[in-house]
Amino acid sequence: MRNAMLRLRVPLLALSPFLAIAAWPANAFAQEGQTDTGDTAWMLTSAALVLAMTPALAFFYGGLVRRKNILSVLMQCFIIICIVTIQWVVIGYSLAFGPDIMGFVGGLAWLGLKGVGAAPNTDYAATIPHTVFVFYQCMFAVITPALILGAFAERMKFSTFCMFMLIWATVVYDPICHWVWAVGGFIRNLGALDFAGGTVVHINAGVAALVCALVLGKRQGYPGKISPPHNLPFAVLGAGFLWFGWFGFNAGSALGATGLAGSAFLATHVAAAAAGLTWAILDWRINAHATVLGMITGVVAGLVAITPAAGFVGPIDAIWIGIGAALACYFFVAVVKVKLGYDDSLDVFGVHGIGGMWGALATGLWASTEINPAGANGLFYGNPGLVVNQIVAVLATAIYSAVVTFVVLKVLDAVMGVRVGPEDERIGLDLTQHREAGYTQLD
Repeated sequence: MRNAMLRLRVPLLALSPFLAIAAWPANAFAQEGQTDTGDTAWMLTSAALVLAMTPALAFFYGGLVRRKNILSVLMQCFIIICIVTIQWVVIGYSLAFGPDIMGFVGGLAWLGLKGVGAAPNTDYAATIPHTVFVFYQCMFAVITPALILGAFAERMKFSTFCMFMLIWATVVYDPICHWVWAVGGFIRNLGALDFAGGTVVHINAGVAALVCALVLGKRQGYPGKISPPHNLPFAVLGAGFLWFGWFGFNAGSALGATGLAGSAFLATHVAAAAAGLTWAILDWRINAHATVLGMITGVVAGLVAITPAAGFVGPIDAIWIGIGAALACYFFVAVVKVKLGYDDSLDVFGVHGIGGMWGALATGLWASTEINPAGANGLFYGNPGLVVNQIVAVLATAIYSAVVTFVVLKVLDAVMGVRVGPEDERIGLDLTQHREAGYTQLD
């Protein structure tokens, strides 16, 4: 009898991962709130991948600015990791995910992470320690303000930059995060879908970036005397690591090592590839040459657009989302921005803002409960109401981000001054703000 039981257990153990996936989302761990080691390992890995995205962004942005400003961009990205991490532990997580206050913001029950321990929080992630969920969400809070700096690269005072990022994370990111993802948040209650941050991260940061570009004004000599990117290989390196880290961003948002994570992983990669290819073809047809800068910009646009939809769409629908992202972002960067004449240094609004808006709306078109039973069907699967919910989420996020970002910038400008002086800008921020040079001058 014992030998028979052992023979029975072996095939059952071999099949257990597949049985768990087939049973998602109603597995016993989720219902009982018990820690699952596989889910925990995946989420720790995903958190590390998302953390790596901010240094990757530093190289992506750093390669696109002029050589006299590369260190300032690297410094800004790394100081954001430090500032926002401390802010998140002290107050940010509680504001974002704490007990709801009128659908707008979380309370202070988790101030300083009081009461947050190894036991899972079944409201958000029932199979991983609460501390792991906190750390994973912290990485989203870090990279969102980091995206904004590309819009005002080469012209903001470092002291003001630090204060702006601290305040912005507290009064803009945390409330919008609560609206969309927290229990009781009004956008979540509305039924709008955002799997991994189309509204919370990309529309939020993109709109704030546009406001920053308009408030700070154009760089000296823009557009005629601004030199091209000083180090495209750096930008390609950064884009490649962004692509790599984005799997933690999107597939990690399944909050477990499940079939849904695998589906989001695939959709993310497919959309990025479709967008990069589409942008290269557009460059080829319109400008006679496919460019490296265009291709990596397209890839990032595809990653942005699939972010809100990754856990709700299949691979074929992800292709259409990627193609649409390249078309929308290319048109905005190449045509609209030129006609309006504003100086968004690294096209943060054109890629993240517009790409995020398209992605949020595309989620309303292609979302399917066959992919994720916890989601909703979109227009193409018989539910036009989801498109309306997505539009409301986009508008609410964009309006709040724009208004509060503008107020914060104006207050800081009156108190500290926002922009460096003309001579500092001419010399470059590396020397004037940090007394360092990115490259050694050879004799």
